[in-house]
Amino acid sequence: MKSITIKQAWDGGEKCLHCSIRNLALFSDLQQDDFNLLHQPINEYMIPVGDELYTEKDKAHFVFTIRSGMIKLVHYLENGNYRIVRLLRPGDLAGIEALNGSRYLHHAIALQNTDVCRIPVEVIEQLNSNTPHLYKQLTASWQKVQSDADVWLVELTVGNSRQRVANLLLYLDDFSEEGSFYLPTREDIGALLGITTETASRIIAEFKRLGFLQVERQMAKIDKSKF
Repeated sequence: MKSITIKQAWDGGEKCLHCSIRNLALFSDLQQDDFNLLHQPINEYMIPVGDELYTEKDKAHFVFTIRSGMIKLVHYLENGNYRIVRLLRPGDLAGIEALNGSRYLHHAIALQNTDVCRIPVEVIEQLNSNTPHLYKQLTASWQKVQSDADVWLVELTVGNSRQRVANLLLYLDDFSEEGSFYLPTREDIGALLGITTETASRIIAEFKRLGFLQVERQMAKIDKSKF
């Protein structure tokens, strides 16, 4: 894990010039003088597939920006099953509830090898207290959480199983790179959509057979004209 001060990310050498911290949505409106207010480091590190970024009810001292990869937010049920309540992708914030002083609300687990930047809550609070430039992006981040929650409720957990799977594929494709996107496991698709693993497997197989979907090593492409 390596530490990079915000100021380094703003005006450091060639490596820092291209660091994603410089262009984080959360900090995109900040000016040079704003960065000069801070001296705490932002830690940058990689979460391997299957590892947890944080767990539900942990004390929330950090907010995390996803630089690459994908994180699933998981809630475990009393019967041992689980539901996935959101997927986080590059540019998204994980653990934003830390800004309210609460504990983390979910288990955050890497679906892919995922690069994150860990931002202390104190950094955000200090910026928010001393510069007007952060408020807009904080508001946008909260609105993004609400918007994603609406998508989950309206598009991914209503309708028949086939419609839900189709909507999920379209949702994932909207953020695809070079036309392909990461396809969650059948178990995770079931946990995302509130359907059984067997139903998810059957529908994915059907879509592949009909030519709607192509899958290779967990990366997928869809033919939107057939949806």
